[in-house]
Formats: sequence, C-alpha cells, structure tokens
Amino acid sequence: MEPNPGRSVAIIGGGPAGLMAAEAASEAGARVDVYDAMPSVGRKFLMAGKGGLNLTHSEPFEIFLSRYGARRADVEPLLARFGPDALRGWARGLGVETFVGSSGRVFPAGMKAAPLLRAWLHRLRGAGVHFHMRHRWSGWDDDGALRFATAEGERAVRADALVLALGGGSWARLGSDGAWVPLLAARGVRVAPLRPANCGFDVGWSEHFRARYAGKPVKPVVLVHAGADGVEARQRGEFIVTATGIEGGLVYAMSARLRDEIEAQGAAVLHLDLAPGRDLARLVQELSRGRGASSMANHLRRRAGIEGVKAGLLRELLPAADFADPVCLAAAIKALPLRLIAPRPLDEAISSAGGVAFEDLNEQLMLRALPGVFCAGEMLDWEAPTGGYLLTACFASGRAAGAGAASRC
Repeated sequence: MEPNPGRSVAIIGGGPAGLMAAEAASEAGARVDVYDAMPSVGRKFLMAGKGGLNLTHSEPFEIFLSRYGARRADVEPLLARFGPDALRGWARGLGVETFVGSSGRVFPAGMKAAPLLRAWLHRLRGAGVHFHMRHRWSGWDDDGALRFATAEGERAVRADALVLALGGGSWARLGSDGAWVPLLAARGVRVAPLRPANCGFDVGWSEHFRARYAGKPVKPVVLVHAGADGVEARQRGEFIVTATGIEGGLVYAMSARLRDEIEAQGAAVLHLDLAPGRDLARLVQELSRGRGASSMANHLRRRAGIEGVKAGLLRELLPAADFADPVCLAAAIKALPLRLIAPRPLDEAISSAGGVAFEDLNEQLMLRALPGVFCAGEMLDWEAPTGGYLLTACFASGRAAGAGAASRC
C-alpha cells in the first residue's frame, strides 16, 4: 500500500479530460497523481492533431450548444463554466495563440498538438502533479484501494478522491479500450453501451467499383438524409469512398442519425446530389440532347459535369435502363440513393457514444453510487460531431470533475 500524504486526488487517464481534471484539482490545492496505462499521456490527443488540432469552434454559443443533441441539457452547464472562449484563453495562458479558420473552426497557431501538450505538461509538473505511466487500472481491492497492474506487479494506492477519465471505446491502441465498463457496472453504475460515433459506414460495393474508386474523394456533393422523425438533414462538402463504403467529415456530421436508423431499421438511405448548383430542369434539358456517336461517359461529362468517381457511383447504383431516360438520369444525379448497411467497428471510429449515464452523476460529475468517484470526458454518455465540439466538452467535463474531486478532500 502506498498512501498519498495530504489531500490527494488520483486521476486515471491521461487524455485531455484527465489532464484538465489534474490541473483543476491542483489549482484547488490537492495533491494530484495521474495514472495511465500507456507509456506517455495524450496519445489520442496527439493523433487527433496530426492533421491540424481543432481545439474548438467560433460559432455563436447557442449554435455551439445545439451540436450536443439529446445531451445538450447535461453538457450545457459544463460549457457555461468552461466553453470555447475560456478554452482559447487557457491555451493563450500556455503561450499558444489560436486562430479561426475559414470554416469557423479554432486551431492553435502552428496547427499541431505537440507544442501545446508539452507546455501543458511542463506547467502541470511545475505545479507538483505526479505522473505514473504503464499503470493499468483494474478496479478496487477489498479494502477500497485502487488496484493497478504494472511491470513490477500489482500496486495498490489510496486517494481521498478519484477522477476516472478513461475515454470511450475508439482507438483502443491509444488507450481507449472501454475496459472500465464492467468495473463500474459491477458497482451499480448505469453504463449505456459504447457505440461508434463520427464513423464511416459500409455499403457493400461491387468488386469492380471498390478496386477502381476506393480512396477517391467525392466532391462537391450534397448529402441528404430524411430521418424517421421527418426531419431532413442536408449538408454540402465531400466524402471519401473506402473499400467497404464511405467516410469523411461530411459523413461524420450525420453519423449519429445514420447509426441510429441502421440500429432501428437494419439500413439507412442517403441521397446524393452529385451536381450541386445545377438545376434539375436544366439537367433534364441538357441530358435530352442527342449524343450521336459520343459515349455515355462523354455525354455525362459534357452535359452534366459528371465524371470520374461520380460517374462510377451512377454506374454502381443506377439501373442500366435509367441511363437511356434523361428524366430518370437527371433525377438520379440530383438524388442518388445510397443504402448504408452498417457503421464501421467501434475501434475505427473517431469517438464513441454511450458511457456513464448523466442521471447517475451529480452536478460535479460525481457518481451517486460511489461517493468520491468522478467521471469525465468520453466516458460520459454524450456525443458530438467533429469540429472542436468533442475536445471542448472533454476539457470542460475534466475541469468540473477535477474541481469536484478536490472539494471532497
């Protein structure tokens, strides 16, 4: 047994939520120890920032809040205390300025996650936060001490309060493997099943289409999805054809509703507008022009601007007879049905839905069934699209949990 002298808070999980919990608890005067199963902290954070770290979003706060869907009411109090503006100010305090991109997304100057993480860890260590790597949490022993599996054998640690920030179930190789679910469920904590969020979907392409077009971007395109509730989602952008189906930012933005429909109905249907900006009536007129000896491929390119992967999608999804009917062909170009049969596996998803039910937490994110134990980040049952919303809520929940844990000491 290794007791921690003084007011002690143990943080399990070294991602953004866990590190922010450590900072908040340390600022409140607690002794803080961070434990993580990986050799270093922030691995998923660094991976997410490889293409440019999207910290948060600059849109009006009311619109920002709407991105959290059914869990808006639960996430809103956290964001009210530490929202997008506070997050940008926090980064500035680490010496990292931020800027707003053309899409409204907020990035650190230099775009990378590593400089911000280095400055943050330097500040945390300077504040006395202790880090313990390669410590895999395996629950509690019979005396209530925290159990960790380490290279030197099992280690037991006591703390006055505990923050769990173990992530969801995506990208297990970086530490978020969902192994905590049965540990909490065994103690009476309600945990909604972990499901893929911000994910790609399977279509079931023909071998010919897969071999020719996997990896190709489809742009510009408008995705349209009419939900069972009658609400239509429509968004313009681009997506990527994969060997199994589709993925990309445009797909991720609709992934929650698509996943839910597949779970309820067995499949979901998107409609693709392959020629955004072109009027249906004008397309019919253009496609009705005689093509003479010209091939259908040339006819589509000249009259409708359809070529490459877009032409391939038409060939893949449209009955051959419809190519001879300009009205049917034009209608397909403007609303090509694409049937999705399954989301990609949880471990491939950018994030996960499901987790600890907010109803089992108090306003400080403490588990009602386990006094002194707090939860933060993707462990909680919420989801949001990419665009800075995921990270902002992880930071905000970590801050709330860390402050709550320190107040229990």
